[in-house]
Amino acid sequence: MGPDHPAHAAVARVARESCRRLIALLASRSGGIAQAEDALADAFRSALETWPNQGIPRNPEAWLLTAARRRVIDAHRHDAVRAEAVTTLLSIADEAMDGVEEGAAFPDERLKLLFVCAHPAIDVAARTPLMLQVVLGLDAGDIASAFLVKPATMAQRLARAKAKIRDARISYEVPDHKALPERLDAVLQAIYGIYGLGWDELLGADSPRRGHAAEAVELGRLLHLQMPEQAEVKGLLALMLHCEARRPARRNASGEFVPLDEQDTSLWLHPLIAEADELLAQASLLNTLGRFQLEAAIQSVHARRSAGYATDWQSIALLYDGLASRAPALGTWVARASAWSKVQGPDFALQLLAQLPTEAVEGYQPYWVLLSTLMQRLGRLKEASTALERAIGLCVDPATRQYLLQQAMFISVSMRGHA
Repeated sequence: MGPDHPAHAAVARVARESCRRLIALLASRSGGIAQAEDALADAFRSALETWPNQGIPRNPEAWLLTAARRRVIDAHRHDAVRAEAVTTLLSIADEAMDGVEEGAAFPDERLKLLFVCAHPAIDVAARTPLMLQVVLGLDAGDIASAFLVKPATMAQRLARAKAKIRDARISYEVPDHKALPERLDAVLQAIYGIYGLGWDELLGADSPRRGHAAEAVELGRLLHLQMPEQAEVKGLLALMLHCEARRPARRNASGEFVPLDEQDTSLWLHPLIAEADELLAQASLLNTLGRFQLEAAIQSVHARRSAGYATDWQSIALLYDGLASRAPALGTWVARASAWSKVQGPDFALQLLAQLPTEAVEGYQPYWVLLSTLMQRLGRLKEASTALERAIGLCVDPATRQYLLQQAMFISVSMRGHA
């Protein structure tokens, strides 16, 4: 069967749109993530062999779920699972299938999977990577690059985590409220990580990351519906909505990158801004300040530009101080230095950057962009050019790279003017 065959296209569509949902549903019934992945992979292979001859089924997702469910059951039988357990599994799976085939809303178990992966028995370093693989289907190589580790190391980490779920018989259910504090933060970080993967996607690009941002917002809304009393859940959703509100202005008509302070605020999505600010107001009443509320508050200050206000850099810098004390990530420290440069000047910002470990910033592109900007403000153009060259070499987004190249040309012209 060639790639242009309708059956091939149908299989590709389901793999692209429903693969993780199917795995989540299977895992919720079988109790094993790895087993669900293997069963669905076999079902996809069967579809590629069967559909060209028998035709594309009326509900491809239901067909694949049935095929995968049978493989899960066969595996249970092969492992000598008690007959009554197999009967129960058949009953549960058939009930789920009835809902799918009757056109009911397709069961969405992704949120439950996130909580499973956040189980305290699983190594802390493996929780977020495991969520990214289980929910998004990212391979170990992609996840490894995001965490700056070797693919083989990440593959071993993920394999151990899945084995832990299987061997420890970790319950596939959302924990009760008493257990939420030890799991919720990891789930929030994973959802934000999913959002981050989709934030820099190219407009119109047929990228595997396309749609991740929308999926993260959807998960954030689902989590908020389930846990409206959690301030940080509101904070994360507010943060993502503020960022999404600016998406239409991040590229110009030619697809070129537009920095935040140069964006046309009339293109910002004001209903999303209003919703985000309402969520922040609700979170403040819960008197539990956290990382995501601080990050959302920073974006809220930026959003005031759309109402005609000048950017309050003093407030942004102070919010970054609070964020750095709670979540001292490299990105936070660099953004904090950038904010304080607007208030105290470039020399003060350079002092803040000097506190960062050299090995930590070597491959961090935003650091070199900021360093170049600070050097330009100080008139140290040669150092600004060197830093910008480093940033360009680390840039993977073509639109951002083109913007930085234009900045490099501007510095080059200025250097010739001062020669």
